[in-house]
Amino acid sequence: MTRLLLVDDHLSFNQSFAFLLEYEIGMTVEGQAGSLAEARRFLALSGASIDVAVVDLALPDGDGAVLAHELCMVSPAGRVLILTATVDPRDYVRAVEAGAAGVLHKSVPMPEVVEAIRRVAAQEQLLSNQAIFELIEQAEQQRQQDRAAQLAIARLTVREREVLQALAEGCNDKQIARRMKVTYATARTHVANIREKLGVESRLQAVVFAACHGIIRMT
Repeated sequence: MTRLLLVDDHLSFNQSFAFLLEYEIGMTVEGQAGSLAEARRFLALSGASIDVAVVDLALPDGDGAVLAHELCMVSPAGRVLILTATVDPRDYVRAVEAGAAGVLHKSVPMPEVVEAIRRVAAQEQLLSNQAIFELIEQAEQQRQQDRAAQLAIARLTVREREVLQALAEGCNDKQIARRMKVTYATARTHVANIREKLGVESRLQAVVFAACHGIIRMT
């Protein structure tokens, strides 16, 4: 019998998931938790009885991947399967590095999740070496893009950040000029400089870039 711990802060998801798993032959849900703190309390009391913990990465009080190591401490044969809504390869790599036996996206069909649980419980490797190498490569590419973005952001002047905020609020060049008490030509120059520094082709792309990196406040 495979004994399971479900860790997800969405109560309805946890309860529905538990209900479905209870109908699977050879599986039983021993516990449910909505946070790292709850999961840790459960592991402290009965961690040795858990074979597989199915854990979300984004928990209210931290990263679910840390439970991989903590479960192994109380149950050497216990393993963690990450079931997450994130698509960021860096999160997947971090989870594997933390000791997770595998990572699945929440969009996968339930039969695939059940099969993954069975494989993890049988101590099988869920991710091939090739898949892990590809994840690491994708994560490194994302890190490089993030570094490039941070360098671009660092090049923006205080005035250019103000212009970006004005663009996010829907201001045109004339409105930006009046707001910043500069000439129309100067306002246009600021916008052109922003586009050049951020490596974007339009004002909308500049606003989206700034919003994604937290440079501006979206009204």
